[in-house]
Amino acid sequence: MGTISLTDRIKSLARQNGITYFGVGDLSKVDKALLDQWGEDISHFSYGISLGIPLNNYIVDQLPRRSEPSVVINYKHHAYDVVNQRLDLAASAVSDFIQQQGYDVFPIPASKQADKDRMYGGFSHKMSAGLAGLGWIGKNCLLITPEDGPRVRWTTILTDAPIKPGKGLMSNQCGDCMDCVAVCPAKAITGNPFVIGESQEIRFDGEKCEAYLEKMESEGKLKVCGMCLYVCPYGKNRSTKTE
Repeated sequence: MGTISLTDRIKSLARQNGITYFGVGDLSKVDKALLDQWGEDISHFSYGISLGIPLNNYIVDQLPRRSEPSVVINYKHHAYDVVNQRLDLAASAVSDFIQQQGYDVFPIPASKQADKDRMYGGFSHKMSAGLAGLGWIGKNCLLITPEDGPRVRWTTILTDAPIKPGKGLMSNQCGDCMDCVAVCPAKAITGNPFVIGESQEIRFDGEKCEAYLEKMESEGKLKVCGMCLYVCPYGKNRSTKTE
């Protein structure tokens, strides 16, 4: 019996902690401008380990009825708060294991905004998952997987451990589809395809999205939309039962 690789040991531990999607991205393939944007701490690491958990399809499919309190409360709780906590707990367990092997490790919170205006965190989970070969970045600026579309939440663990990276970002499969552009109530999605090195503002206006959510909050509603996630055919078609 051959020796189990460090990558496989980490993947097995992630699976034991409830993780469905696992991949390793080579950060040397990231545009230097992005590394500079994320800061010196990020550039210290060679790899990003992506952990992902699919969302409950039935809950996501109720989003068009998000004006109903029970729908939006259930989505925020089960498809956001609970899943993010599960991701953070799994990342903590995996990070502890990697550190015990003698390597540096830096778990990034699953969902914390470092820049409210542009609506991104201290590191791009979707970029890391894309570099790991788990999907592509769609017109909706979400990481789209072939299996679950964008209906997956992610977290990332940065490390210098000698692990095996994935194949890199998949080719964009959005084609001529503009469903996410049409459904966006904030008109924040431009429909431009993702191009490595281009500013996110070319594809997505974070200020419009945030203004829409703030308006919802001022009306006494929870700041929940998710329509671009709901409408994507790669996730929507998967959740549709056929005879």
